[in-house]
Amino acid sequence: MKLLRVGAKGRETPAAIDAQGVLRDLSAMVRDIDGELLNDPAALGAVRGALASGTLPEVDAGARIGAPIVKPGKVIGVGLNYTDHAAAIGATIPERPVVFLKPGTTVSGPYDAIELPLGAATTDHEVELGVVIGRRLHDCPDAATALGAVGGYVTANDVTERDGIAGEPTWVKGKSFDTFTPIGPWLVTPDEVAEPQSLSLQLWVNGEQRQAGSTGDMVAGVGELLVYLSSLMTLEPGDLILTGTPAGVAISRPEPKPYLRDGDVIVAEVAGLGRQQTLATGLRKQARPHLENV
Repeated sequence: MKLLRVGAKGRETPAAIDAQGVLRDLSAMVRDIDGELLNDPAALGAVRGALASGTLPEVDAGARIGAPIVKPGKVIGVGLNYTDHAAAIGATIPERPVVFLKPGTTVSGPYDAIELPLGAATTDHEVELGVVIGRRLHDCPDAATALGAVGGYVTANDVTERDGIAGEPTWVKGKSFDTFTPIGPWLVTPDEVAEPQSLSLQLWVNGEQRQAGSTGDMVAGVGELLVYLSSLMTLEPGDLILTGTPAGVAISRPEPKPYLRDGDVIVAEVAGLGRQQTLATGLRKQARPHLENV
């Protein structure tokens, strides 16, 4: 299924896309698209049945599409998880996944603006496969079990402001601004993603392709990442995992590096998970961060 949330920001309601591509209202069936729903096979089955029946009310096709899940309890990022990306920025592939946290307030919709920090000069794009947890994971024993706990997959952009913390031991500062994790347009349930390690990822800025890769080039695949992460922390339903980005980010390009500027249009897509289009805009508060090797 393709699940999504529609409506004004902060007042979104649950919806889904049926087999004919019609947007259907789920608000009479489920409270929201969240960890509770993804952890409830009976409720998901009821939604599938209702979609197949064609009886659910339609949603206005012009309605705003918000982030396809409620604000996650945790947004967990993974750095340097693509071989070509690490090579392009001159970084050594780590022995274990590099892990950082982003606040849930970074999550925004697939067509919302990316708000550039005041004075930002090095804001970068990172198209990624996003994984949403559907069942609690703690010290998971193997990748197969971990994949069985996935509630869905989303297109994501792990926006990064790279200027300001060179040499510091944390990457969180450059990742934590509001709107720095646009996701969607849909959450696609695992039954529609046959192999998460064979998905193409692409990103364009103002029509110019900047990134093109495949999840098959991940250093650690989705299942392996979830096993490792579950050894560090309990993963709860609704948590969002950002699995890394392929080559082509602005920091890896020749001078003058094409960082995001006010008015840039960013299109990001993961095969089968939908295409998002965001606008870099505004100068909202003093920039902090700098990340050389994310």
